[in-house]
Amino acid sequence: MNKMVYIVFLFALLLSIVQASVNDFCVADLKLPKSNSGYPCKSPNEVTVDDFVFSGLVAKDTTNSSFGAAATAAFVDNFPGLNGLGISAARLDLAEGGSFPMHTHPGGTELIIMLQGEMIAGFITSNNAIYSKTLKPGDLFVIPQGQMHFVVNSGVGKATSIIAFSSENPGVQILDHLLFGNTLSSDIVSQTTLLDVEQVKKLKARFGGSG
Repeated sequence: MNKMVYIVFLFALLLSIVQASVNDFCVADLKLPKSNSGYPCKSPNEVTVDDFVFSGLVAKDTTNSSFGAAATAAFVDNFPGLNGLGISAARLDLAEGGSFPMHTHPGGTELIIMLQGEMIAGFITSNNAIYSKTLKPGDLFVIPQGQMHFVVNSGVGKATSIIAFSSENPGVQILDHLLFGNTLSSDIVSQTTLLDVEQVKKLKARFGGSG
């Protein structure tokens, strides 16, 4: 039995080595539908150096945001060279007093790398344990996959961080948008959150919901 397990393991290892040698990369063909396993590979003859470059992680205006935050994501949907590599990145700028509200990334772990200013970052586990820390330039903070988390500018002036993810498509679910950007009736949202109906309607109007 042990010999059979060893043979199966060796076969799988050799197969992975062969696959790696055949496919150096799999640049996403964004013209084709994405499946659960990611985008299909673009033909190698169509791949250019621009598929491996993303130039969009620059400062953005935070004044039009409800929370005083501006985030720029470099995920596979706009950076095709990431396809199949299990990494991605983003930039977060927070105005003074700004925040990025409670949210999760169901598809990846997050690593915050502080560049400028001061932020309080934290996450809440399923048993209500809270882990939070004030971050300054040079600090890193890791948020395990799927945990509800937030960041708040706790200093003077703008705060900026670069964020790395353990997936080319970590996804994002922002609690406020999920609760108040939908078409559920305000009564149902009120009953399930214990918020006043009028407050729910006010928040739905702010986040583009209806009902």
